[in-house]
Amino acid sequence: MSTSNPMRKVSLRNLAAHKVRLALTVLSVVLGTAFVAGSFVFTDTLQRTFSSIFSDTAQGADVRVSAEDARSSGVPVDDAAVISALRDVRAVVPYVSGQIVLLDKSGSAVQSGGAPTIGEAYIPADQRLGEDAVFAQGTAPIAPGEVAINEGGATRSGLGVGDRTQVLVPSKGTIDVVVTGVYDTAVESGGYIGLQFTESQANELFSDGTHVQYYDIAGTGVAQNELRDEVAAALPDLKVQTADDVRAEAQAEIEQALSFVNYFLLAFGGIALLVGTFIIYNTFSMIVAQRVRELALLRAIGASRSQVSRSVVLEALVVGAIGSALGFAGGIGLAYGLRALLNAFDLGLPSGTLALEPRTVIVAFAVGIIVTVLSAYAPARRAAKIPPVAAMREEFASAGDSLRTRTIIGAVLAAIGAAGIVVGAQSTGGGAAATVGAGAVAIIIAVSLAAPSLSRPIVGALGSVLTKPFGPIGRLARTNSVRNPRRTAATAFALMLGLMLVSVIGVLGSTAKASVDALVDNGIEADYIFSGPQQIGVPTGAGIAARSVPGVDHVAILHPVSVDIDDESTFGVALDGSPAGLFDLTVTAGTGELSGDSIAVSQTYAEEKGWQLGTNTRLDTVDGKQVPVTVTGVYQDSQLLGNWLVSEDVYEQVIPSILRSDIVVLVGAAPGTDLETLRTDLEAATKPFIVVQVQDREEFKGSQSQQIDTLLAVLYGLLALAVVIAILGIVNTLALSVVERRREIGMLRAVGMQRPQVRRTIYLESMLIALFGAIVGLALGVVFGWGFVRTLRDEGLSTLTVPWGQLLAMLVGSAVVGVLAALWPAIQAARTRPLEAITGA
Repeated sequence: MSTSNPMRKVSLRNLAAHKVRLALTVLSVVLGTAFVAGSFVFTDTLQRTFSSIFSDTAQGADVRVSAEDARSSGVPVDDAAVISALRDVRAVVPYVSGQIVLLDKSGSAVQSGGAPTIGEAYIPADQRLGEDAVFAQGTAPIAPGEVAINEGGATRSGLGVGDRTQVLVPSKGTIDVVVTGVYDTAVESGGYIGLQFTESQANELFSDGTHVQYYDIAGTGVAQNELRDEVAAALPDLKVQTADDVRAEAQAEIEQALSFVNYFLLAFGGIALLVGTFIIYNTFSMIVAQRVRELALLRAIGASRSQVSRSVVLEALVVGAIGSALGFAGGIGLAYGLRALLNAFDLGLPSGTLALEPRTVIVAFAVGIIVTVLSAYAPARRAAKIPPVAAMREEFASAGDSLRTRTIIGAVLAAIGAAGIVVGAQSTGGGAAATVGAGAVAIIIAVSLAAPSLSRPIVGALGSVLTKPFGPIGRLARTNSVRNPRRTAATAFALMLGLMLVSVIGVLGSTAKASVDALVDNGIEADYIFSGPQQIGVPTGAGIAARSVPGVDHVAILHPVSVDIDDESTFGVALDGSPAGLFDLTVTAGTGELSGDSIAVSQTYAEEKGWQLGTNTRLDTVDGKQVPVTVTGVYQDSQLLGNWLVSEDVYEQVIPSILRSDIVVLVGAAPGTDLETLRTDLEAATKPFIVVQVQDREEFKGSQSQQIDTLLAVLYGLLALAVVIAILGIVNTLALSVVERRREIGMLRAVGMQRPQVRRTIYLESMLIALFGAIVGLALGVVFGWGFVRTLRDEGLSTLTVPWGQLLAMLVGSAVVGVLAALWPAIQAARTRPLEAITGA
C-alpha cells in the first residue's frame, strides 16, 4: 500500500511529461468512441422522433381490422356492415391511402427526399374517432378536386390556400386539384407530404371500389381486448388488433428499420476502434521499450512486478478515460453533423431534439476504456517482466522474441482462410457469403500474426527499388524500416485494414456497375427506356401513351408480380407486348410469346421445380385467388426477367388494379425514324406522367452507375475515419521511433549527416511502411472482393471487375500519405542536438 501512491504518481507524471504522445494516443480513442456514441445518439434521435409521429396511430380507436397481408387488396367494404352489427361497436371508420406525386406551381414534381408523399381521405369531425384536424389556414376539402395539405408539405411545395396544381396518382394518372386548407401535424414530419381528399375521391383514387385499407373501430366502452375478440370471431380471416397493438407494431417496425442503420454505423465505428487498437498497442509497446531502464530502476528500488504492470495499465486507463470523455462529446457533435449532412442531401428525415440515453454514455466510456486497457495489457505484462539488472545496462537490446511460432500459426490460418474463401465462392446466398467472411477473418488474423515476417522481404524489396536514387540515405531508411519488423507490421496493419475494406468495396462497386452495363449491353436492344422513382416505378399509362407516338414500332411493358407458388412466396415479371427487338429472350424450349394462361420460366427455375413444356401449375394471390397457368416456354436465365414471365392476362388476374405498376418500359423505333425527333415526341407524350425519364441505353447505364457511386461515396466517407486513424498511427509510431533512436540520430548528426538528410531518412522510412500496408491491404481486398462477388452472382453481379486505376491511385496516395505523416516526426528528428543526444542530456 505504501508504494501504490508513488507508482500512481510515476504513471501520471509520465503522461504529463509526454503531452504530444498522450494527445496522439488519446486521439485514436476519441475518433473510434465518437463514432460509436454518435451512431447511438443519431439513431436514438430518429427513433424517438418517429415514435412521436406514430404515437397518434389509431387515435380514438379501440380496434383495427386489416388484411393479413399488406400486399392484398385490403378489407372488403361489405365487412363494414358485419362490424357495425356487432353488439359492442359504436363506430366504424374506413381508411384508404396511396402514394402520389405532388406538382408545384411550375409543374415540377415536389421533392420530398426519402420521405413519402401520401394521399388519403379526409374524415369529417362528426365521423372521426380521434380529435379533428387543426387547420392553420383555410378549410377541409368538401368537393372532388379539393385537397388539404400538411404544413411541412405546404412549405416544401410553396403551395398555399387557393393555389391550383396537379397530383399524379401512379395507377390513375394526373388530376387537377385546388388547395383549400393547410393542416397542422402534432410533430415536425420532415419531408413527408400529406394530401387529404374528400372521402369519395380518395376511394376512387386509392381503392378498387370493393376494398379499403383498414377499418378503425370504436367500442361502446368495453375493454379493447374484449372488443378485439368479438370482431375477430365475426371476421376470422382478417387481422384484428387492439389500438395499443397497432401502435406497438408500428414502433417495432421503426425500431427494426433503424436497427439496420445503427448496426451499419456501429460497424464502421468498430472498424475505427479496431484500427485504433493496433495503434494503442504499438504505442504502449514502444513506450515500454523506451522506458525499460526507468521501469527496471523502479524494480531495483523495490517496486513489484504487479506494481510496474499496474502503472502501465493505469496510464492506459487514463488515456481511455480522457479519450472516451472527448469521444462522447465528439459523438454528440458527430450526430449533429450527420443529421445536417443528411438534411443537405434532402433525405426528408424528421427533425427533433437529440436523444441522449444512459446506455450511450455507458457504452461510449466502456468501449473506449476497455479497448485501451486491453490494447495495453500485453505491453504491461512485458513491462512487469523487466529484471532490475536491466537498469545497469547502457542500452536496451530489443532483439525481441522469435517470429517463427507466430509465423507458422499465421501460415496455417491463412491456408484455412483461403480454403474457406474458395469453398464459399463456389456457391451463392447468405451461407456462402458467411463462409467467405469467415475465411476472410481467418486470413486477417493470419496476416496480423505473420505481418512481421512479411514486412522484411516486402519492405526490403520496396526499399531496394524506391530508395536507390537516394544513395546512403535511402539505404539507411530501408534498414530502419526492416530492423524492427514487429513495429513496422503493427504500424502498417492499421492502414492495411482500412485500405483492405476500401478495396473490397471498390471491387463490389465496380463489379456492380460493370454487371449493369453488361445487362443493358447484352440484354436490352430497345432504343429508349422509361424509368421512374424507385418508390413508385413507371406510372401506369406511360407505356400505353408511348404506343401512339409516331415513329414507335413496338413497346414492351414489364410489370412486377408477387405470388405464391407451391406455398412459397416468389417474384416474377409480367410482359405486355413482344420482346422481339427490345430485349434478349433466348428461348430454349417452346415459345417466348405469351398469351392467355401461359407462363415462361428460366432454365434454373424449371429444373428446380421439375417443370417442362405443358406442365400445369397454379399462382396463389394474397387475396386468396388461385390462377392456373401452363408452362409454354423455357428461356436462358435472365437477370432482367428473373425466374418466370407471365402474360398480361395472368397479370390482370393476380394483381388488383389499384396495386398495378410498371418496372420499366422499353421502346423500339420504326426503321428510318430519327431518334432525336422520337425522343422529343416521347417526352411530350409522357409529360403528364411527370416522373418518367426517357433515356437511351447509355443514359440508363449512367443513371444506374450514379446510384451505385452515391452509395460508394457514403461507404468511403465512413471508412475514411479508419484511414485517418491509421495515418495518426504512422505519425505516432514515427514520433516515438525518433525518441527511441535519439542517440542514434545524434551520432549520425555528429559524423556529418545534415538536417535535410535526417528528414529525408524519416520520410522514406514512413513511405516504405505505408506502401507495405497498402500493398498487403489492397491485395487482400481484391481477394476478398472476388470471394463476395462470386457469392452474389445469382443477384446479378456476374461480371467481376477490379478497379485497377483506383487501386493504383490508392497505392500512390499511400506513399504520399506516408511522407505527409512523417513531416512532424522528421522535423523533430532534424532538431536533435548531437551532443545532448549522445550524452543523454
